[in-house]
Amino acid sequence: MKRTAPLFLTSLLAVSLTLSSLQALADSLPETRPESVGLSSERLQRINDLIERYMADQQISGAVTMVARHGQIAHVESQGWMDREQQKPMRRDAIFRMASMTKPVTAVAILMLMEEGKLRLSDPVSRFIPEFTDTQVAIAVDENARPAPGEIPAHYTVPASREITLRDLLTHTSGLESGGLGGRIGNNIAPRDTTMNLEQYIPTLGKVPLDFQPGTRWRYSALAGIEVLGRVVEVASGMTYDRFLEERLFAPLGMEDTAFTVPADKQSRLVMRYERTDQGQLERREGNPAWLDTTTLFAGGAGLYSTADDYIRFAQMLANGGELDGQRILGLRTVELMASNHIGDLYGPDANRAEGMGFGLAVDVVLDPVKADTRKGTGSFGWGGAFGTYYWVDPQNDLVGLLMVQTPADDLRPDFVNAVGQAIVK
Repeated sequence: MKRTAPLFLTSLLAVSLTLSSLQALADSLPETRPESVGLSSERLQRINDLIERYMADQQISGAVTMVARHGQIAHVESQGWMDREQQKPMRRDAIFRMASMTKPVTAVAILMLMEEGKLRLSDPVSRFIPEFTDTQVAIAVDENARPAPGEIPAHYTVPASREITLRDLLTHTSGLESGGLGGRIGNNIAPRDTTMNLEQYIPTLGKVPLDFQPGTRWRYSALAGIEVLGRVVEVASGMTYDRFLEERLFAPLGMEDTAFTVPADKQSRLVMRYERTDQGQLERREGNPAWLDTTTLFAGGAGLYSTADDYIRFAQMLANGGELDGQRILGLRTVELMASNHIGDLYGPDANRAEGMGFGLAVDVVLDPVKADTRKGTGSFGWGGAFGTYYWVDPQNDLVGLLMVQTPADDLRPDFVNAVGQAIVK
């Protein structure tokens, strides 16, 4: 009898853990053998080897990698540490800060409302946020001046040639706080206040001068541009942005761990951030950077948290032409619109981007894999986040790739794409 109780408790614990694991995977995509979907098990092992090399070189602390083909997960691996100092192994259900991988989610929200006839991509932002009328463009008196950080050089403003549109914001061609003179001015006249909500903060951006005339350049608007779209969603739908995403997108797709905040009972699954020092070592970063440290300003450009199993469901929905498990989010033609090049040749070398690439609605698009030097197929689209996360949808090969890390490591992305691409054998 003395042995029975411990054995019983051990068995009960094992059953409990099994049930917890099954629950965690309840909303995962179906899994399959790689060979059944034209991938090589042996070659997929090179993904694991790649991650091991990056960890050994102290470029990342750990990763979750996923590859889905024909709608089924053929590779999933959790490697390294969620927290090196605490010796917490990486978990498949680890929660990551998605940073700019929030942007394609915001694009989908806008496109859902477009399909419902509540907005057009050609609509001026002022239709939803009146403060965006009479927009100005900032011009430096001396274009060759090199101001110190935070310094605003002598300048004047001229009227914008036209109002900025929703399409401009989605394609980063609006000039709104895109790293130029206007953005420097904006830091003073409309400082980002993370204690506000979108309704309070976004109208203040209406008086920020643009960095250039709308539609004339591609320049990345890291936060402000897409955050404005979050407020547009609120106005057009009559719902707060977080509620819209939860009710209209995350719940239908079964994305139970995706949100703008991480509740207390899930904090233990949040992955620690690291940055690489000049000496080549990983340095721990406690907490969130200031721009992400908010529970009220639901940043459509960078604020979501998610897991690998959650985000790959979002990506697979796009790969399926807007539908997953009977839940139709977008129409097929709308997904094709999202993944089309909207800006001609603006996303080329002049924008410090590779040849052979275009830009769609909050995603980059492969126009020519040879010129772009990528193993992704023609028409592939996706985006990454500031903390290292990355995904792409490859319609030509019916494939989705997902990389989840919390350390900026730009070289890892093309290396991961290469490791996935070489595993396709038919």
